[in-house]
Amino acid sequence: MRDVKGERTIHRRVLEYAYMDTDALYRDFHIPEQGYDEEQAEESRQRYGSNVLSGRASDTVLYRLRRAFINPFAVILFVLASISFVTDVLLASNFSRDMTTVIIILSMLLISGGVRFIQEMRAKRVADRLTEMIASEVLAYRYGQWVGLSSTELVVGDTVRLLAGDRVPADIRLTAAKDLFVSQSVITGESAIWEKQAQVLPEGQARSYGEYENIVFMGSSVIGGTGEGIVLAVGKDTVYGGFSDAEAHLKNGFDQGANSIAWVLIRFMVILTPIVFAACGLTKGNWFSAFLFALSVAVGLTPEMLPMVINACLAKGSAAMGKKQTVVKNINAMQGFGSMDILCVDKTGTLTGDEILLEYYMDILGNESEKVLDFAYLNSLYHTGVRNHLDSAILKCREMPGRSGYFQWWAEEHPKLDELPFDYERKFASVLVKGEEKNLLVVKGSVDEVCRRCSFVEYRGERQAMQANGLASVHAIVDEMLEDGMKVLAVAYKPLDAAQLEGEDERDFVLLGYLAFFDAPKQTAAAAIGKLQGLHVGVRVLTGDQRSVAVSICRRLGIDTVHTLTGEELERLTEDELPVKIEHTTVFAELSPKQKVRVLQTLQANGHTVGFLGDGMNDLPAMVESDVGISVDTAAEAVKEGADVILMKKDLNVLEEGIQEGRKAFANVSKYINITASSNFGNILSIVIASVCLPFFPMTSVQLLLLNLLYDMLCLVLPWDHVDEEICAQPLEWSGRTLGRFMRFFGPISSVFDIATFGYLFFVLCPSVCGGSFEALAGSGEQLRFITLFQTGWFLESMWTQVLILHLLRTQRVPLLQSKPSRPVMVVTLLGILLFTVLTFTPVGKLIGLTALPLSYFGFLVVIVLLYLLVVTWAKSWYRKKYHGLR
Repeated sequence: MRDVKGERTIHRRVLEYAYMDTDALYRDFHIPEQGYDEEQAEESRQRYGSNVLSGRASDTVLYRLRRAFINPFAVILFVLASISFVTDVLLASNFSRDMTTVIIILSMLLISGGVRFIQEMRAKRVADRLTEMIASEVLAYRYGQWVGLSSTELVVGDTVRLLAGDRVPADIRLTAAKDLFVSQSVITGESAIWEKQAQVLPEGQARSYGEYENIVFMGSSVIGGTGEGIVLAVGKDTVYGGFSDAEAHLKNGFDQGANSIAWVLIRFMVILTPIVFAACGLTKGNWFSAFLFALSVAVGLTPEMLPMVINACLAKGSAAMGKKQTVVKNINAMQGFGSMDILCVDKTGTLTGDEILLEYYMDILGNESEKVLDFAYLNSLYHTGVRNHLDSAILKCREMPGRSGYFQWWAEEHPKLDELPFDYERKFASVLVKGEEKNLLVVKGSVDEVCRRCSFVEYRGERQAMQANGLASVHAIVDEMLEDGMKVLAVAYKPLDAAQLEGEDERDFVLLGYLAFFDAPKQTAAAAIGKLQGLHVGVRVLTGDQRSVAVSICRRLGIDTVHTLTGEELERLTEDELPVKIEHTTVFAELSPKQKVRVLQTLQANGHTVGFLGDGMNDLPAMVESDVGISVDTAAEAVKEGADVILMKKDLNVLEEGIQEGRKAFANVSKYINITASSNFGNILSIVIASVCLPFFPMTSVQLLLLNLLYDMLCLVLPWDHVDEEICAQPLEWSGRTLGRFMRFFGPISSVFDIATFGYLFFVLCPSVCGGSFEALAGSGEQLRFITLFQTGWFLESMWTQVLILHLLRTQRVPLLQSKPSRPVMVVTLLGILLFTVLTFTPVGKLIGLTALPLSYFGFLVVIVLLYLLVVTWAKSWYRKKYHGLR
């Protein structure tokens, strides 16, 4: 056997055995007549791997705990808490010691890490449950006898026996089968039941996974019959494999964005802190004080409340979605909603209803015919083979208004006598019922197979011989329906004297007509897709169903079907072709679960934020791999546990509302980060300049930390702010890519007005109040008063500009006129300005080095703040034009 590398080659190798006889398997796998012994099984295990979905030796609670708490932003918070502890506690006097900042920062660290740890443990439980679901007891041929083994002990080359009720433990090439029916919904996502057989398949025919009749795939369920076969692939190499890869890919879009922002702040901190330290040390001569002040600057540069603001924004968005029939299990998924630009959906139950409908019952020319329905009803009612969704759709005719009694009478008039069940070779089911003069043999099944056995046709009660080109005439009627995505069955009958059936009776039928079934699109789906496209979210359909059916549904819903791709075509693409082809394809059909994951990974590698909506086990790998996994309340428990968001109603309209809420939450987080970081950066620049030019610190360490903390506390109201419609119209990027640019542009603007304030305080206000310049007051107590007045003046100017700039930069429109803040934001910010201004007149202000200022200063403060707001308004307009947005 060839050694193979790579998932695509493994799949091809498995499927190639469908076209080989069983002797080739025994030769390639070196299988002895008595089966493997323990040594040979171990050799196979070493070569082809174990039958487990992932190795979990390193997947411990301690490992998850380390991943939750060790990340760049957590490191920043911990370092800042340590710095604050040194400056505010260890090196502070007994009178000025303050643990507030340390406690707040450590609380943020514990909250954010705790949330992440809970998420990590949830992902671990999902993966463990999946492993338990796949593991089962199987019969394998070892040492010349059938023995019971755990499915995890199976190896490639083992011979396995399958019985009704079993879950298929690996990808297996059948060597024997008797009435073996399996459900492959775990692979294809569709509810069809397939009969399997052991014969070699003919070469040259393109097939979907459902059409490999002599291979059963891992995770499929045996509905009936028995079978034996040789294991071709185990664990992650199976078609159903790949859960370990999906589980390893945790929802890291949120963490990557947070890390990106953290590194931007780290770079600013690394550059500015030494500059402040050197400037203060050289100009003041007190290197220890310069060191403490530089550390305070590092703390002041960082938005300490970032985790709290993020959690508040996401939690509010999550609560808003909860009122709209949506349960958000992982609040980080709200960020995914905000930045999602592609939504992948399964077809069945999402774009269509959850059941097949009988659309038409017609005669041989396509006219409605109740006789066709009557005969089809008898066949579906009486045959005892595997009943499928098509039979269920036929039997629902009993619910037609006024006809329930009719079908009951019809069945009583035609009791069952005998049957020949459906099998793969014939592709139809035969039922013999009692008739008035002669018994009736009624058949229903594949159009081609039934029509080949017909010698006559019936039209409006008249029977005629079928002509030589009869099959072509049949296809002239049914092909249009097949191309439109319908499933078409033929119905025929034959009068028969016998009361029992023989195989030779299945010929010379009378073709009666056709049944057309349709998996109808949901009425709300087209409108919902239009809304998603209006939000610039592209919809990709990923289904295990046939291409013709998927294309038909998508065409009806207005989804572009020019570019389609099947699973087999996907496997043939080269690594260079794959990203381009997938980027431009909207409909993917006949996919396995692993292929769905591959499509998602390629879209993510192309730079997209991808959501996935599904409810079947076959959707779970893709759901876990996506940036936002979405399921419904009727899904399997494992699927619901693996999802980030659960819809109480399977409707794409609910998703449209979720995306809006996600973007609002994300926009408010971005406001806080951009405005706070740029404002803090401006303050630091001002401090550097003041430290070089002034003989004292422009603000004490305690005042700087207090200013930053008070401002951050006001920003906790941002989750309740309004968001402009144009901001929510596009997917929003969660990263620090543009943060540095925003900080460098708007930060220095505030420094210009800080310098103007410094000049007014140092040369005008403080000398007039204290009775002389700073140098002239040397050696007197008035010099200390001079410093206190100066520091208080800058504290107020900095606080006023920081709070008011929040209103200016929270919107791309004209603030207060075109875009009004929410009432909580307006009330909290105005009260904050008032209270912090009054603070300078209280004994509490005196404790932290603040003092009352003369009224003349407030006149200057109003003027300087208004000028600052005007300049920022002009700068905002220029920035928007240049960078096409305020980010």
